Amino acid sequence: MYATTGIPTIARDIIALIARIGLGAIFIAHGWQKFNEWTIAGTSESFAQMGVPLANIAAPFSTFVELIGGALLILGALTPLVGALLAANVIGALVIVHLIPTPFVDQGGWELVAALGAGVLLLAASGPGRLSLDRFLFTGSKGRGRKRSGASRAVAADA
Repeated sequence: MYATTGIPTIARDIIALIARIGLGAIFIAHGWQKFNEWTIAGTSESFAQMGVPLANIAAPFSTFVELIGGALLILGALTPLVGALLAANVIGALVIVHLIPTPFVDQGGWELVAALGAGVLLLAASGPGRLSLDRFLFTGSKGRGRKRSGASRAVAADA
């Protein structure tokens, strides 16, 4: 069966899985860096120096959203919620820290956070694909019998 884009549904599912793994791994790496290398206290101090409001709240929020959200993204679990939380996290980083005239990340620019935000927003809106826990959590293994979220309905419609 083909989706409306002309790409076979299984190919779309594999592409979504690859995107989830790639994005999730990046978020886990950044969350782990904040937790393990910089520590929550160090991250809070760094956030305060960058002008992040409520840095003592923003630092643990960012750390755990990235760590836990990245893992859930890889699994394709709670994808619309996780995508929205991760997007909010990177939009905050973009607006507060990275919104400077250059896009280049090596100069503190916005390219990385923009790409990460666009990726998680796309997954939040389109769903994680059939190779995900969301498929089993919200639609059952055959896509029958359970109430579906909007994203899950979109995934099931392509099945």
